[in-house]
Amino acid sequence: MDSNFIYLDYNATTPVDERVLDEMLPFFSTYYANPAGLHLLSLTMQDTIEEATEEIASAFRIRSKNIIYTSGATEGINLAIKGFQFSVKKHIVSIVTEHKAVLEACVFMERLGFEVSYLEVDEKGMLDLNALTGIIRQDTVLVCAMLANNETGVILPIKEISEIAHQHNVFVLCDATQAVGKMRIDLCDLAVDFLVFSAHKFYGPKGVGGLYISDRAKQDIFPLMHGGGQQQGWRGGTLNTAGIIGMAAALRIALDELQWDQQRVTHLRDALETELLDITGAYRNGHSPQRLYNTTNICFPGALSEQLIIRLKTISVSSGSACSAVTSRPSHVLKAMGLSDLHALSSIRFSLGRFTTEAEIAQTLEQVKQQVRKLRNLA
Repeated sequence: MDSNFIYLDYNATTPVDERVLDEMLPFFSTYYANPAGLHLLSLTMQDTIEEATEEIASAFRIRSKNIIYTSGATEGINLAIKGFQFSVKKHIVSIVTEHKAVLEACVFMERLGFEVSYLEVDEKGMLDLNALTGIIRQDTVLVCAMLANNETGVILPIKEISEIAHQHNVFVLCDATQAVGKMRIDLCDLAVDFLVFSAHKFYGPKGVGGLYISDRAKQDIFPLMHGGGQQQGWRGGTLNTAGIIGMAAALRIALDELQWDQQRVTHLRDALETELLDITGAYRNGHSPQRLYNTTNICFPGALSEQLIIRLKTISVSSGSACSAVTSRPSHVLKAMGLSDLHALSSIRFSLGRFTTEAEIAQTLEQVKQQVRKLRNLA
């Protein structure tokens, strides 16, 4: 990327770490055999993939047989939700602040005759666990709850959500796309039935992700992609060997450097946030203690985010999720937290990352303050 650009949109995607790329490169040109073959090169690829899978599984404290490779988190979400389309139980519970991949998959299930209940959140983006308990029914089959929100960084109490759901014999899907690589995730502790993640969110390649499926859940859902029987029949198609190697390397590096990264990025995020909140009328969206260390979402009343993003020119920030980063529609997440349309349309997400520098934060502060002032004067 041009050195003149400042990238503060790490929740949308991250650059591939050079160390990850180095591990991937041989699998494009030297070790390129299809891992589904029977000859020696294919068997070597199978062993390599198994080693990478064991490494990923170990990071989550699960068995490798419970990991299904996908093209990314969206595919994993669709498999987990739509896999219940033949279920006898026809009720799904979701949260209004879930990612569009979850919400749209739920809309699809409604077309198939399912009923979906959507739980509200408070002004901090937090869920009322009593409301969850009250909304679960005898015919509830699945609860969908993200670990960390992509727009605000708010972290939900997934362990408690799982406990409530399992008391009623209900499965839990956890969208951990934003959390993996930014926090340690122990699936023995969280005890969810499905968990999705995507490599490009933690400095790995695009086009590869994973879906964890518990042994218990495997008995109740059906695969969506049929083919050559790969991945225990759960997803047909040739495995993305280079992508899997890259994802394993990216996760290893992210967890090895997590403490250092957390301390450094938290310091930068707090410095950015503190000064931005000094702008008259500005306020933060989302629960402060329970959120990702790299994310801040701030409303600048009187300065529309679409106009502010355009004016910032060389600074990459967003007004919502990567699926609708610049849009005339207010964020469904911020609206659910009680913001008016105007304030939701005046909010900016800043998401920092591994390569963010103090100099970039200083330049961002100068530019944001200047452009917010100019927009307010124009208004």
